Amino acid sequence: MTHLSARRARIRSSILTGLAIASVALLTACGTGGDGGTGGADSSEAPTELGENESTVSILAWPGYVEDGSNDPSVDWVSAFEEETGCMVTSKTYGTSDEAFNLMKTGEYDVVAASGDASLRLVAAGDVAPVNTDLIPNYEGIYDFLKMQDWNSVDGVAYGIPHGYGANLLMYNTDAVTPAPTSWDVVFDESAQYTGKVTAYDSPIYIADAAMYLMTHQPDLGIENPYSLDETQLAAAVDLLKAQRENIGEYWSDYLKSIQAFETGDTVVGTTWQVIRNSLAEGTPAEVVLPEEGVTGWSDTWMVASEAQSPNCAYAWLNYIASPEANAQATEYFGEAPSNQGACDFTVNPDQCEIFHAGDEEYASQIWYWSTPIEDCLDGRTDVKCTDYSDWTTAWQEIKG
Repeated sequence: MTHLSARRARIRSSILTGLAIASVALLTACGTGGDGGTGGADSSEAPTELGENESTVSILAWPGYVEDGSNDPSVDWVSAFEEETGCMVTSKTYGTSDEAFNLMKTGEYDVVAASGDASLRLVAAGDVAPVNTDLIPNYEGIYDFLKMQDWNSVDGVAYGIPHGYGANLLMYNTDAVTPAPTSWDVVFDESAQYTGKVTAYDSPIYIADAAMYLMTHQPDLGIENPYSLDETQLAAAVDLLKAQRENIGEYWSDYLKSIQAFETGDTVVGTTWQVIRNSLAEGTPAEVVLPEEGVTGWSDTWMVASEAQSPNCAYAWLNYIASPEANAQATEYFGEAPSNQGACDFTVNPDQCEIFHAGDEEYASQIWYWSTPIEDCLDGRTDVKCTDYSDWTTAWQEIKG
């Protein structure tokens, strides 16, 4: 088995095991405060100084984020952390953001790596605490355009440390889809010509992709932020996705299945990640493009549990994983851009940062990073209530039927 194939098998096993263990309960409420907001805490709740490290730290993360050599002896950034800090790591992987949200309610984890479709829900539920970035020296090296954003801060209070980021791109089979697409219309208004071979990401957060498309193609709807939809705007996105549903061959959440579908030709066009394109078997006729409407994407955040049993080790982990060396290892292994501007000096592949457009602010400005929909409109509107994640979850069930 090749190194890539072994890695795929390990990550596939981790994802499927996590999904089997947890029956991912769909949310009936977003857990917002009485004002419909995120219920964020005051910055004074963050620690002003750190104490002695505890002996252990428990981490909840996406597969591939906390590697200690047990999956592959050559892939290990945890052991160095343990030797440096004395904090012995235990970790658990999860397969979806909903699963991570539910697992954090157990109180068993000190740290979580959360994507933007979970981070504000964790803040609203009181499961994560404000973070004092002054206590994290490596925070200074993180790209400024990733700091203090909608998905990792509330009312000017930081709730975590950026990890890595990437875009949800459009991939197409160059033999089947001609001419080369420049718009998302090939998976929306023009998707009928590829019936049964269109794919899309399987999550309520995918509603934002439809909303982003409508920002350009139905400007009268007044959508300014694809994660900030009132009832009328959400209904329009749902209608677009219901029409698309008729042409979807398969929704995907396991990126390994997406790789296989493009390699076999079962899928010819749809949402993808750069790592999927990079992992395709040699000779697969597929390319990726960032369409003219822009893209959605993710910027994951390391967050500290509000009731962390090992808060000092939790801070030690946030500082360590944000270091150029560890950030380079973790993000290159997973397949995304690093958050630390010094990480590019430590990647194994000298082209890694160029491939993933690390630090390219113009490229990053075209990405609408996953943010949890909440009633307090993220676009600044105060005359209406926006739909929240529970509304999107209900809508997604309706779309898929």
